[in-house]
This record gives sequence, C-alpha cells and structure tokens, in this order.
Amino acid sequence: MRAPYPLALPPLLPQFLQRRRAKSDYPLRAMERLGLDRPAYFSTIDLGTQDPRGARPADIQNSAYRTTDDPLRAPLAAAESVGLVRWADGRWSLTDRGKIVLDELRRAMEAYFGGLSPIDADELERLARLLDDALAACVVAAEPKTRAHTPRAARYRWREPSSAFARLDAAIYGLWQVRDDCHVQAWSDAGLTGPTVDVLTRVWRGEARSDDELAGKIATQGPSDVRAATQRLRVDGLFTSGPGLALSPTGTAVRERIEAETDRYFFAPWPDPVAAQAEWVTERLAAVNAALL
Repeated sequence: MRAPYPLALPPLLPQFLQRRRAKSDYPLRAMERLGLDRPAYFSTIDLGTQDPRGARPADIQNSAYRTTDDPLRAPLAAAESVGLVRWADGRWSLTDRGKIVLDELRRAMEAYFGGLSPIDADELERLARLLDDALAACVVAAEPKTRAHTPRAARYRWREPSSAFARLDAAIYGLWQVRDDCHVQAWSDAGLTGPTVDVLTRVWRGEARSDDELAGKIATQGPSDVRAATQRLRVDGLFTSGPGLALSPTGTAVRERIEAETDRYFFAPWPDPVAAQAEWVTERLAAVNAALL
C-alpha cells in the first residue's frame, strides 16, 4: 500500500478488541467461579499468547514502556494463589488448570463469535478475509525489524477460525500486535526509549499539564522516572522550558514523524487488492464496532 494511508482505520482496531466480547457474560461467570478479578483473570488468559515455556516479565504486555514490573505482580500472584499460573526460573507459565481455563474461554468465545452477525454475512466474510490477507503480508514483511509482539498473533489463533467473526477477531488481534511492533521501530528510529516516548505521547495527547499530574497517571513508571523523562525532554528541546508540560515545535514534529513512520511500517506491506478496498474496509469495520456496543 502506498501513501496516503487510511488513517481512520488504526483507531478502529483497538476499539474492536475492546468491544468484541463485551456482551458475553462468560468471562464474568468464569471470574466469579474462580474468585478472581478482571486483571488476574485476563493476566492468566494473556499467557496463552506467550512462549509455551513461559513468559519473562519483559515479555508481558508492552514492557518496552515500563520502568517497573509492579503492576504485573498483584494480578499474577492472585492467579497463582488459585493454581492457574506458576513462577519458576524467572518465567510465568500456565499450570494444567490454567490451560483448562484458557481452553474453556477459547471455546466459549468461539461459540459466541459464531452467533454474532453485526453486518451482512457476506460482507463480514469479505472483511475478515481482507484483514487476514493484510495480516499475512505484514507477518512476513522485512520491516519492522522489531518483532516482540507479532509472534503472539500465531499463538492467539489457537486453531483455524470456525466463523467469519472469529477470523475477523484473529486478524485484528494480529494486526494490532504488528502495529505495536511498528510503533516500537518508529520511536527507536527517532532515538528515543520506550518510557520517554510514553511521556512524550501522553503530553502530545494533552493528558496532563504538570509533572506531578502526569506521574500520577503512569502506573508503569515510578514518579521519579516520569520526572526524569520530562526533564530529559526539556533538555533535548522536545518540551518547552516552562513549568507546565507542553511540546515544543520540535517535539511536535518528532512525535508526528513517529506516527507517520508507524503508519508507513504498518501499511506498506498490505497487498494491493486489500489496499484498493481500504475505504470499504474502514467503513465496514466501523459498522461492526457500532453494532457491538
């Protein structure tokens, strides 16, 4: 795919992932049965997309942006307390009971997805196939060279999807993992670190107006780490020098270039037949998301 890219499409991917099982009561019933809250339950489920030998803390979630693993410990400790996960040799892994819980969710969602018809059946099948083709091309592309998240796509697709919606789900999950890797490559190219770019991005989005306010919003970094990053960005000229938090013109240009490079890495491998239908894909995925509310 060549620029201009369909920039309205990427925000629809996490929106779909947030909504796809929102109306299913199975996860809530499973949590109640197990005596776990949502973070502990889904920390267990997320291990199903990790190396079968187990996941190091650095392998879990978006570790490139963290300076502390503290947010991981409580939910995984809760899952460990009911026998779903174990910690050994520096890795978290599923126990036999945890694998059963994962398999139960997979099968429940397979059945649930098979009953969903958010748009016309033929359109849903076409949408799923197009995004699946895009994912297949992205997975084998030469760039991005950073591939910490892309392997999760194959593990998430635990077997061949049994319905069009299940195929759409697997494709979108995989594409979002690829885009994570594209973003890491883009800010690495800019010479930034993950924790620093997280601070830069949050200020770019207007999430906080002071160092203290920002430090209170980033649970994956210690307050001193956040303040060190804001100071570094001021020294490097990406933030203005005043007491408040704001990007300088240079900082805005750098962050916008990171976003543009993320889009380039992400969309460039998409096959021409998919690219030619990008507007239709965007419109139909938006319709799917609206129907999932």
